Amino acid sequence: MNNIDKYKTNQITVAKTAGFCYGVKRAVDEVSALADKGEKITTLGALIHNNHVISELEKKGVKVCENVSQIENDRLVVIRAHGVPKSTVEEIEERNLRYLDLTCPFVKKIHNIVDEHYSNGYKIIIVGDRKHPEVIGINGQCNNEALIINSPDDKIPDDFVKNKVCIVAQTTTHKNIFGEIVQNIKNTCQTPIFFDTICSATKQRQDEAKIIAENSDIMFVIGGAHSSNSQKLFDIAKSVCPESYFIENFEDIPQNIYLKKRKIGITAGASTPGSIIEEVFTTMDEKIKNEENFAELFEQYESKTLNNGDIIEGTVVEVRGNEVIVDLGGFKYNGQLSVDNLTDDPYKKASELVKEGDKITVYVVGVNDAEGKVVLSRKKLVAIESWNKIKAAYENGDVLTAKIIKVVKGGVVALAESYQIFIPAKQISLKYIQDLESLLNTEIKIKLIDIDERRKRVVGSARVILAAEKKEKEDKFWAECEVGKEYTGTVKSLTSFGAFVDIGGVDGLVHISELSWNKISHPSEIVKEGDVLQVYVKDINPETKKISLGYKKAEDNPWVIAQTKFNVGDVVKAKIVRILPFGAFAQLMPNVDGLIHISQIADRRIEKPEDVLTIGEEVDVKITDIDWDAKKISLSIRALIAPPAAEEKAEETPVEEVPADEVVPVDIEKFIAEEAEKEEEQKAEEVQESAEAESTENDAETQSEE
Repeated sequence: MNNIDKYKTNQITVAKTAGFCYGVKRAVDEVSALADKGEKITTLGALIHNNHVISELEKKGVKVCENVSQIENDRLVVIRAHGVPKSTVEEIEERNLRYLDLTCPFVKKIHNIVDEHYSNGYKIIIVGDRKHPEVIGINGQCNNEALIINSPDDKIPDDFVKNKVCIVAQTTTHKNIFGEIVQNIKNTCQTPIFFDTICSATKQRQDEAKIIAENSDIMFVIGGAHSSNSQKLFDIAKSVCPESYFIENFEDIPQNIYLKKRKIGITAGASTPGSIIEEVFTTMDEKIKNEENFAELFEQYESKTLNNGDIIEGTVVEVRGNEVIVDLGGFKYNGQLSVDNLTDDPYKKASELVKEGDKITVYVVGVNDAEGKVVLSRKKLVAIESWNKIKAAYENGDVLTAKIIKVVKGGVVALAESYQIFIPAKQISLKYIQDLESLLNTEIKIKLIDIDERRKRVVGSARVILAAEKKEKEDKFWAECEVGKEYTGTVKSLTSFGAFVDIGGVDGLVHISELSWNKISHPSEIVKEGDVLQVYVKDINPETKKISLGYKKAEDNPWVIAQTKFNVGDVVKAKIVRILPFGAFAQLMPNVDGLIHISQIADRRIEKPEDVLTIGEEVDVKITDIDWDAKKISLSIRALIAPPAAEEKAEETPVEEVPADEVVPVDIEKFIAEEAEKEEEQKAEEVQESAEAESTENDAETQSEE
């Protein structure tokens, strides 16, 4: 957990080792990053034992499968930090599935130890839970022949006693239990060797949990219900702090727990995100603060009081910088009303709230006859009135305008109807806001989502309003959206395959191929986040809520530009870019090619285009035909080297020029067939000529003999 020291008060101590271990953090970070890039991922078993994290990954399209046979061929298989047996990896490779091995380095070390010693004839003993995926993976390195034990009382079979044995431990095993088991095996087996493979982070977490629990009145262990290392932490805490609680998140904290003046300890298992630890800490801190009631607060001001608690109507006689002087009507002292006791808004000045001559009802906090001082408060009376308004707003579901006045752990405090309302960080916006300080003195619309009448505690949310507005925009969009419709949108984010554009509460994808007529490597070559684009809808999938957008401008179409540059009869330079049996394609300009038919490559018959041309070669060509609608241009080299017209008439009729795209690709087979037919006809003619010649020779010989 990062910066864990900030989560500490006089009453609450959070373990510095609480939260993700290295192996779990690596696995979660890499899978999350790949999912954000659009990778289709399936984890072999739950990535970690934490329902909150698994739920967040599912939202990104990450699936969980228990068997390799269930995994689809197009998905990336992720091996989680627990590791898997050899046979599982072999099954993945036999299916030719792509996979990413995120086995924790500490676990991988155990695999290597077991594999090496099993190959050298050792019997393997694993100290751990036989049903835990990590232990199943370790056992899979020795053909599932290991002896798995979890208690010093477990019996060692005779074939292990008489043979060489190698002992390893599940990384989350309790160190004391492992020590007792190893000692028992040393006393039983003849030639044992053992490896302390308990994760160093696990040892530190267990040691720290014990120390904090020993010095706490209440201990909270945060972890998933199926987390082995979290359960072991709870067992350690419970052994030294009887009032220990195993919770998954702040919602599991008992409501009737008594916290005043009691030391509280918090730790968490290796699969618990830092955000959940922070929520538990913030909840406990708020509970402690809220146990103070109004009576306790006002007791601070009651030293040497007379008529404390009186409610008096007075007249403002002077307004100073941060103080208002009030004539209390006949009382021997004027009252002093500080701006702090006038309003909760730290940005308000006294002169903005009252002026000389105003009548004001105040609450007498205290009177000091020795100093001739009367302390007044307006907030006490306002609080009663404001609380009634707040209750009504909560019951009616009203939308309130709230001004953010301070930042606290886990969120902000806002003022609405002159009442302080706590807004958790995750309820401020639809997206995560890192710098809450930037919101100070700003106004937002909120709804009240929780109210504690006994403690006068109120929780508000802007997120519920924003989510409803977003849903309304989405519903309106889908009701009106149709293919071809144009929108003005804002680029929200870039990926390697395109740009996501907000077109009114709904994001659509402009594929990288739609950003430019030219080939580009990344969308950032054309657009950046925040750019405003004119786009149109190319395709809609209402079921998956996916929208494909078009962006390329018609005026940038290279074929449109080509119309201003090229005409039939022009002689231009062209580069050979592709050679096929029936001719060669030559580039006139980027993304605009023309076809030189095989009959137009030379002034003689050629067998193959590559006999004359090479890719990359620049040649002079004549444009013989253009079909702009079909994007077809016919080119000829022969036209530039053909003999004069008079001589041409004496020759055979030239092969008809064929426009480029008319022979590609559907005419390829026809072309090959025609060429084959011509070749057969030529062979037949040669055979016939040979037969006729032979016949003539025979006739001549016969005549000679006669």
